[in-house]
Amino acid sequence: MNPSNTSAPADLATRPVPSKFAQFYSLTKPRVVQLIVFCALIGMVLAVPGVPAWSEVKLALIACLGIWLVAGAAAAFNCLVEQGIDARMKRTSWRATAQGQISNPLTLAFSAGLCAVGSAILYFWVNPLTMWLTFATFVGYAVIYTVVLKPLTPQNIVIGGASGAMPPVLGWAAMTGSVGPEALILFLIIFLWTPPHFWALALYRVEDYRKAGLPMLPVTHGNEFTRLQVFLYTLVLFPACLMPFVFKMSGWLYLAVAVALSFGFSWYGWRLWRNYSDALARKTFRFSLIHLSVLFAALLIDHYLVY
Repeated sequence: MNPSNTSAPADLATRPVPSKFAQFYSLTKPRVVQLIVFCALIGMVLAVPGVPAWSEVKLALIACLGIWLVAGAAAAFNCLVEQGIDARMKRTSWRATAQGQISNPLTLAFSAGLCAVGSAILYFWVNPLTMWLTFATFVGYAVIYTVVLKPLTPQNIVIGGASGAMPPVLGWAAMTGSVGPEALILFLIIFLWTPPHFWALALYRVEDYRKAGLPMLPVTHGNEFTRLQVFLYTLVLFPACLMPFVFKMSGWLYLAVAVALSFGFSWYGWRLWRNYSDALARKTFRFSLIHLSVLFAALLIDHYLVY
């Protein structure tokens, strides 16, 4: 048992121990990986004009599998590196690594195995560019963000957000073997969405981050400054979300959805800045998830209307 988990919530001791499969599966952070694969799939769909042929569908499915495996490997490596931090934070203290249910060597082998298999799938059955971009994303998240940036700078989310914004680029590269300007527009949207999304969470989880010793923005610069940054980022994100329409990647349906969602996110940001509460911060965080998911879903639907 990991000695650092002594501060974990007492109710963890009464929970049934999950199966080994469930423990390993949880290390891959399934909900996060699902969003990653979904965003990659959007890049794949937009890269193919009109209805894809069966060969393109197969290629997309294989690419999704490879990206899922490498993303899961990065998540598992993150759990390994941050097991001590996870054990001190209420929302992560249940993880198998934080509880000492899976040993460090086994977690490392699991992460390496997923990364190797996923990379091989992408290299041999998709294309080398997608493999190298996906592997670079793995290094960016698992090493540069988790090991270097997260414990050192309150701008960790801003700089490290580049890795989280890569999935549409990976999807585009998988289908075309190149990185087009359209893929970079999708990258920009996620890159600008990431700070207000995570800082809204950090605002109502600030004591968790303080206890863990992580220099998140609310810890280092305070609540009011962070709230202002959330609002400003939602304003900058607004025009970025309109770029797919401006560059004729989408039509009027997407534009209407993008305007409504972006106005809603900015409205949440304004309210959070002017009249803070933990409950409002939670609502802002949840709306940010709706914002990105529905925005990309609208982009997907609108793509077939345009063609």
